[in-house]
Amino acid sequence: MKTYETMTSRERLLKTLNHEIPDRVPIDLGGNQTGIHKFAYQQLVKHLGIKDEVKIMDAVQQLAQPCEALLQRFRVDTRYVAAGAAGDWKGGIVQARRDGKLWHDLTDEFGITWSMPESTPLYMDISCHPLAKATLADIKQYPFPKGDDPGRFAGLRERALAIRRDTPYAVVSGISGVVYEICWYMRGLEQWLCDLLLEPEFCEALIEQTLKFWTDWFRAFLDEVGDVVDVIMIGDDLAGQDGPLFNPEIYHRIVKPRHKQLVQYIRSRTKAKIWYHTCGSCMQLIPELLDNGIDILNPVQTSAKNMDPQELKQRFGSRLTFWGGGCDSQHVLPTGTPDEVAAHVRQQVGILKQGGGYVFNNIHNIQGGVPPENIVAMYDAAYEAGFYE
Repeated sequence: MKTYETMTSRERLLKTLNHEIPDRVPIDLGGNQTGIHKFAYQQLVKHLGIKDEVKIMDAVQQLAQPCEALLQRFRVDTRYVAAGAAGDWKGGIVQARRDGKLWHDLTDEFGITWSMPESTPLYMDISCHPLAKATLADIKQYPFPKGDDPGRFAGLRERALAIRRDTPYAVVSGISGVVYEICWYMRGLEQWLCDLLLEPEFCEALIEQTLKFWTDWFRAFLDEVGDVVDVIMIGDDLAGQDGPLFNPEIYHRIVKPRHKQLVQYIRSRTKAKIWYHTCGSCMQLIPELLDNGIDILNPVQTSAKNMDPQELKQRFGSRLTFWGGGCDSQHVLPTGTPDEVAAHVRQQVGILKQGGGYVFNNIHNIQGGVPPENIVAMYDAAYEAGFYE
């Protein structure tokens, strides 16, 4: 078997995304849904003898920004660029004491407050849904943020061009286009799911506001880097462990038209491939996502019900690139031995890489507490198993 590289990282990824056979499977790490928790990162760089201070790239998920030395050690083919907040946004993490605990609170641009206790600083959870008691009239009056605020995109083109001109890596956007999930963040999940059944007019009014935000956002984003980025990441979680989170007919009627409108707008403005993230058992929804116009599915949760990788590849592999699915992050990666992790990765890669159209990553982020030896075993096995004949 061939075990030497003949392509640059960008060449490798573009070939893969066009469903052609590259020299090896591209490898990814460093995004909001393909990242690493700060605690796992601390242990990993220590284990590898890499000196780096943890920089948080995603406060809600407490993800670390991987350093260049680690990305090179794991032969990662992607490099990320992301827009920021509006120029006049004054948000940030503040500390507050409640119920005898010290909390870290972050109120985002949509007015959603995320909180994390100092005693167990693993993630931020929503502590305030600003539209929990809102009426339809309240939506019309709510101060939604401005998607195309120029401050979001300051320096973005320069950062993206630096990757394109000065490195061999593919340019990938941060996560964006969260049209559906922001609605329940603002409303509360239980209330939102009730609304989908009982107050569809309210849901459509709210999702129209998030669609407007992201359409405005992408207008400005694509003006800046539509000719530079190779992959644009969007996404909303639509499924859980056992299947869709709500009736697929409701998805088709209320959510899908807005998803499709955004995807088609992006496609009209750039040649970049469009990556869609939804966790869980989403097999039933894949035809809808393909009809929307997506090119890539992440995180390919093969541990969920009806998500057999062989069936996914057989049914959709000619039209869809699978990005993820490389290691079971619920069972194998956190609790297996390094040898068990490596064997599992070789099996997953062997199935998913057939015919191209596969980018390796763990199933979603590497969580805190995963042994560093297992992370090393995962990436080394992915590299070795990823070569094509």
